[in-house]
Amino acid sequence: MRRVGIFGWGIVAPRSPNIDAFARNLESADTWLEPFNGFGPDSFLVGRPEFRFEDYRPWIDERFPPNRFPQLVTKMGRPVKYAVGAFIQALGQNPGLEQELRNLGRRTHVYVGTGLGDLGTKQDQVLLLFHAERRWNRFWAQPENNSARRRYQETGEVESEPPAAPVTADALDRDEIDEAWWSFWAERSPELHEYLRELREIEALAVEGEIETGKKAALREKQRRRRRLVQKWNAPPPPWESVSPNLIWNIDNIPAAQISMLGGLKGLAICPQAACSTFGVTLKLALDAIRSDQADAVILGATDGPPHPLLVSAFYNARVISADGQVSKPLTEMRGTHVSGGSVIWIVGELEHMRKLGMKPLGMEPLSVGVTSDADHIITPSQEGPTAAMRMALDSAAVKREDVVSWDLHATATPGDFNEVEMVRNLVPEDTLITARKGTFGHGMAAGGGWELTAQYLGWQRGEIYPTPLAREELNQHIATVHQGYVFDDGCPARDGAVGKLSMGIGGINSCVVSRPWPPDTGES
Repeated sequence: MRRVGIFGWGIVAPRSPNIDAFARNLESADTWLEPFNGFGPDSFLVGRPEFRFEDYRPWIDERFPPNRFPQLVTKMGRPVKYAVGAFIQALGQNPGLEQELRNLGRRTHVYVGTGLGDLGTKQDQVLLLFHAERRWNRFWAQPENNSARRRYQETGEVESEPPAAPVTADALDRDEIDEAWWSFWAERSPELHEYLRELREIEALAVEGEIETGKKAALREKQRRRRRLVQKWNAPPPPWESVSPNLIWNIDNIPAAQISMLGGLKGLAICPQAACSTFGVTLKLALDAIRSDQADAVILGATDGPPHPLLVSAFYNARVISADGQVSKPLTEMRGTHVSGGSVIWIVGELEHMRKLGMKPLGMEPLSVGVTSDADHIITPSQEGPTAAMRMALDSAAVKREDVVSWDLHATATPGDFNEVEMVRNLVPEDTLITARKGTFGHGMAAGGGWELTAQYLGWQRGEIYPTPLAREELNQHIATVHQGYVFDDGCPARDGAVGKLSMGIGGINSCVVSRPWPPDTGES
């Protein structure tokens, strides 16, 4: 079977604009969380990415025309920028890696997932549309632009009874009644229907003559006539002109697409989505593609925007987020998790192919990924599904249970931590060392599992297990009765043997990664 190694990796995370800062920060047990204040004053802590896209301008300017970087700045949202930054970092670990990925042509794939996509861009455009619709409806509902409403005011005649007038509503309820009132009258404006008839005639202009020249001429003529139409009616811009195409430029597959464009990578570029299990799923797809000889290299990973009020509010109302302004650590008081944003990108390749080019693998060797679905509950994990993923990963890696020396949990500082420790303990020896890191950098929806796995690999590369925020006296006593071996805030040496990493995603999808240190024959130092 073809073996796979990691030949580049990059990180954007709280307090960590790059992989080197991430590794340095892991040496301390301090939390990287900070106050949110996304609703004005509030009591949430989040993991806010530290990142400057400007740091990557020299790399982009060296390879593309001068307008490329400004285009990325104005058109791309933060999930895309985070992923691009992490990708550029990842190219730097092995000389010649960038050129080889390009040389491989369609045998270089890109699998970069996301948890919720670009919420910031979506909200911005939704608000623009909302306000544009309000202005539009109010304009066409005014009596001077609506003969039907003028007639109603003069005679009381109307085809159907209008909703209650806004002046009749309490101040706190007025917005909703306002919208219903203005929308009702705008729909019945004969003048608006005349405006739309004239607009349809403009939009019906066809391309004539030679296609390219005719297209430009038609666009110019349409723009000219639309301006005249607006001037004639003195109307505000219609709501369908309010939303930026940036909404399209930032759909979920664009981080992968931009990486393919910036890297000149001609193979498959897609966006796998598996909530909190996304990173493990992208790694499985990469292992499968390389081992089945469909690819020689894969850029994989996940990217999430910074913590957003929509996400914080949704997590709060799902009863899984901590909201008391204090760090909630896994395996302790079960007060809930903290949301985070950022990116993690790995570049993996077929081991022998890369070694022949003089490249050295990083971290550990990813052996297998087990993936299952609970088919049960949308947010509460079952025991059967994650256990099956763990067994699948161990069996596929040909790793005996007694050879597992460390295991990293999904652990979200909720009551599910107890069940997860119980599941892991049923599969691993008593002396297996357990880690849980969401108290350090929070819960990145898709990127979090990649941060945790990268922390595990970075530690083994140095021969240690990095400390976690958990102090010995904070360990939940019920959890302590299930298993005794944990990594606390002082860290410990890494032992030789296999390690595991479990992620459990919303929707009931589980991914489990089993890895081992590189044996001497890889030439890894």
